[in-house]
Amino acid sequence: MTRHELCFLSARALAAKTRSGDVSCTELMGQTLDRIDAVDSKVNAICTLMAEQAMEVAKAADNLPPAQRGKLHGLPVAVKDLAETKGIRTTWGSPLFENHVPDFDQLFVTRLKEAGAIVIGKTNTPEFGAGSQTFNPVFGASHNPYDLTKTVGGSSGGAAGALAARLIPLADGSDLGGSLRNPAAFCNVVGFRPTPGRVPSYPDRMAWNPLPTLGPMARTVDDAALLLSVMAGPDPRCPLSLDEPGASFDVSLDREWNGTRIAWSADLGGLYDIEPEVVSVCENALSRFVTLGIGVDQTHPDLKDGPDIFQTLRAWMFVSSFGDAYALARDKLKDTIIWNVEKGLALSATDVGNAEIARTQLYGRMLNFFETYDFLVLPTTQVPPFDVETPWPTEINGKPQTTYLDWMMSCSVLTLTGCPAVSVPAGFTESGLPIGLQIVGPPRCDLDVLKLAHAFEQATQHWQREPHIPE
Repeated sequence: MTRHELCFLSARALAAKTRSGDVSCTELMGQTLDRIDAVDSKVNAICTLMAEQAMEVAKAADNLPPAQRGKLHGLPVAVKDLAETKGIRTTWGSPLFENHVPDFDQLFVTRLKEAGAIVIGKTNTPEFGAGSQTFNPVFGASHNPYDLTKTVGGSSGGAAGALAARLIPLADGSDLGGSLRNPAAFCNVVGFRPTPGRVPSYPDRMAWNPLPTLGPMARTVDDAALLLSVMAGPDPRCPLSLDEPGASFDVSLDREWNGTRIAWSADLGGLYDIEPEVVSVCENALSRFVTLGIGVDQTHPDLKDGPDIFQTLRAWMFVSSFGDAYALARDKLKDTIIWNVEKGLALSATDVGNAEIARTQLYGRMLNFFETYDFLVLPTTQVPPFDVETPWPTEINGKPQTTYLDWMMSCSVLTLTGCPAVSVPAGFTESGLPIGLQIVGPPRCDLDVLKLAHAFEQATQHWQREPHIPE
């Protein structure tokens, strides 16, 4: 066996080997930690590493009898640094919490551990998860494994970079305006934003808020579905949680597609600016759907007021989430967080109410659209991965992007619909940078979205193109 051979296997293959005893958990953990030591100094995806603790847990896992081994037995995972992890530093990428160590696990972390996964540390994220570029004053910037001068995206950027660099087989992410989908696209991996409530969040300060969701990230759709089967499932402490058990996602993703109709749109009718090379890569990939027997039409739902709705509701959410930190330590916050909080403070009750009314109407238009089409397909991002030193793209095709949210509209307007959406590798630019394709399905049709993404992935095989990171 080569030095890091296990690190390049799928999560499902690894789990089968560790459950059967063909590979010991300590052997897998040893290769994982060695791989991290060899390449993560260049990627900076794992921001906190608990190597000794992880190896001790792996040794204990090897002593478990087969009947007690869960479906993720012995698999190393790193948790996004926005989620609480018992005994492991959780900073939210902020100097205000640089030394914060929780005494409890967030619900999904508990579920990962119960399934046998071993938490080895945390993945890097922007400060408080704000923005789709992963850098913060505590740990610095994460670098794209496919080009170390480029960003991994965000806010689940450390997770996407760790997956692409073959540091871990599975990762969690969270998504408000594209934080699962954007970094997945930038790093040639899979990021799935499920229906709100599919993965319950607890504890949660704003438990009734459907905009942010937790979800799985992986190198393949099948691995993402495996992780979702562990993360998903009802919990009464989360008022939005859905009743369907997580196990319903641990199934075959194969199906026939004859008669399926998808709508393709590059920019949702001119709703946002997008670079031509992104469109070209995605359009070249559309033929894969045709070979599957799927009809493809160029059209789009009416989401024209989505950007304004999203900015209003996001600002309201930022005041609720970060208003206290703003009042106590404004000078220690990222400039974009300050902007978002102050935008929220300027809102009136009428502003928020009108945004909710408009969102309800937008949802209705989306439902009508899905009476004709089974899926909506569009580019995940509006630009390819950009320079890691650039906080956010201020122009696209020579057109100014007024705020740090404008270049993420291809994801954020879909957030408002509550529809499940996945980013799956679509190909590469001429310079070798990854591009993602976003597949959106009707409300609560999460499994159907995963099945179409799986079919596309099997037809293209882009996920198999590995980055070269010098050791």
